[in-house]
Amino acid sequence: MDKKNSFQFNMIAPIYGLFYNKQKKNYSKDIASLNKYLDLSKFNTIIDVGCGTGALCSVLNEMGFSVTGIDPAIKMLKIGARKKENVNIRFVTPKLNNKLPFDDKSYDISFASYVAHGLEQYERIKLYEEMSRVSKDYVILYDYNNKRSWVTNIVETIENGDYFNFIRSVKVELKENFKTYVEIKLRNQTSWYICEPFNKF
Repeated sequence: MDKKNSFQFNMIAPIYGLFYNKQKKNYSKDIASLNKYLDLSKFNTIIDVGCGTGALCSVLNEMGFSVTGIDPAIKMLKIGARKKENVNIRFVTPKLNNKLPFDDKSYDISFASYVAHGLEQYERIKLYEEMSRVSKDYVILYDYNNKRSWVTNIVETIENGDYFNFIRSVKVELKENFKTYVEIKLRNQTSWYICEPFNKF
């Protein structure tokens, strides 16, 4: 994430904070769907890349995982860190160099929720590479699929991300950058993308 985007997300952090509880509720429901395809109980350590206010981190923490959340927007992280239920979550602010500040294979699984679609393609490829590098087993994306709505089209146009290219190319990108991937379509426009890194061991 560049400085411009980091500044933008710091500015809107209070708005995101208003939806924290609703996000937790949705994540809880969707994690249950994910568990039907991948038994998460086999794993211990998880990193949430681009964690925002930490709603997904909180759900995973309450499930008993050791969780690290990383996001360049410090004000987002502060909202999550202030929640009493998140006292055991490690929140980290990275340097703005697109490299995760962790050793290879530091975590069993890495998650990224609604991050990939907002990046340019070359940034997404770097995201896939870095998440693969720090993950022992799986990279899991929670993001848009190709089912569109006019509201999302307008919002994503205003945000000036790469949403339209992402939903057109995500399957090709994942096929090229991971050993395998499986898509689990959820409600509305959202999918889980369960990806197995080439260097899994």
